[in-house]
Amino acid sequence: MNEDILINVTPFETRVALTSQGVVQELHIERSIQRGFVGNLYLGRVARVLPGMQSAFVDIGLERAAFIHVADLRQNRHARSSGSEHTPQIPIEKLLFEGQPLLVQVIKDPIGTKGARLSTHISIAGRMLVYLPHEPHIGVSQRIDNESERNALKERMLALLPEDEAGGFIVRTQAEGASDTELAADIQYLHMLWGNIQTRIRQVPAPSVVYTELTLAQRVLRDMASPDTSSITVDSRTVTQELLDWAQRYTPSVVERIHHYSGNRPLFDTANVDEEIAHALSRRVNLKSGGYLIIDQTEALTTVDVNTGGYVGGRNFDDTIFKTNLEAAVAIARQLRLRNLGGIIVLDFIDMDDPRHQESVLAELHKALAHDRTRMTVSGFSQLGLVEMTRKRTRDSLAHQLCEPCPTCQSRGSVRTARTLCYEILREILREARQFDPKEFRIVAAQSVIDLFLEEESQHLAMLGDFVGKPISLAVEVNYGQEQYDLVLL
Repeated sequence: MNEDILINVTPFETRVALTSQGVVQELHIERSIQRGFVGNLYLGRVARVLPGMQSAFVDIGLERAAFIHVADLRQNRHARSSGSEHTPQIPIEKLLFEGQPLLVQVIKDPIGTKGARLSTHISIAGRMLVYLPHEPHIGVSQRIDNESERNALKERMLALLPEDEAGGFIVRTQAEGASDTELAADIQYLHMLWGNIQTRIRQVPAPSVVYTELTLAQRVLRDMASPDTSSITVDSRTVTQELLDWAQRYTPSVVERIHHYSGNRPLFDTANVDEEIAHALSRRVNLKSGGYLIIDQTEALTTVDVNTGGYVGGRNFDDTIFKTNLEAAVAIARQLRLRNLGGIIVLDFIDMDDPRHQESVLAELHKALAHDRTRMTVSGFSQLGLVEMTRKRTRDSLAHQLCEPCPTCQSRGSVRTARTLCYEILREILREARQFDPKEFRIVAAQSVIDLFLEEESQHLAMLGDFVGKPISLAVEVNYGQEQYDLVLL
């Protein structure tokens, strides 16, 4: 399946869209203010050792000193791995001292008043491998659960490593099905990267950053570009040149596919990407047949409900349901990638009585999910007719990146009706009239609420004014949401 990658660059954010046959399949967004520090390497300086907490503060050049616990020191990991589970940890005061330069990696970003959390157990991610310069062993991701595949990957890695290799590697899930040439290229890339880091360590004072995790545009070349990628188009001349330079050093096979876009139309407009982003933030996804999906995200899980909608085609009702579910299976797979939905996902297809139809829908779902690089598990239909699946969380979903809780409905997903607000305001006037004696009550509310007071609820408003013996005036506040109002006592 041929894919094209579009990279839109502005001073405040980078957006990446992966398209196939002109249809957007994945979206990635990185804003400059949201870039964290996880994965970065620093030559830090130990600022303070706390034996009572078995921790230390390390100055790495950020606003607040970072924090490292004794369990995150490489020496204790070595001690545990070489001994039994009960091997005692070496006390932190025997390993660190104030003023000591220390190579560390950020494993958790600063949050609130807490500084970043650090580790001296260094790991550098490549496309298919993770390099562990201080851990001389070969590991395979637990996600690769086929034992023969795991053993084969280990043997191939051992054969590809140079005899003087001092470090180790973890084989990532992306390495399933990879050729020896691809694995060797990743080994070479990681060795080159580690060599550059070691050179910089000798050149800079502490505290200094010695390695920064790749930008989104660079991660595209490392993680997304594949033999199926036809072109990588960038609308920034500067970033295009940076990617060409980076690719020539680390991934020369993609150099010829990197192009600069200089057309008059915005790059994302050529593939209707912004329109797809707007659709991906909606609960409802329309299907070509007239059916539709309803997608709801909660803290615990995501649910996808399939509906026939206006689709009445097919020879009979069962055929209509079957065709809608087949189309929905393909659409669901695309929406999972597009929205980057992760965790537990429950799919509620329209009920099918024929087991053969269920098997066909599941097969179509598996086929559509095969294009997704993220690890997933899919179960069959449950007794309730639901399909349960999991998709690994690799980053925030698109909605979490671009949206925030609704200030009007307080994240309930609905707002009270204008009539409900009218009655609430009338009760509020009655309460205030019993405590205060103003000359007049003024209702300041949204247009929809004021309109209802002037029309259908005008009689109730007049009756209340007569009851409290005070005039009640109305004022529209155009900036108010439907649930916002003020009751002013004049």
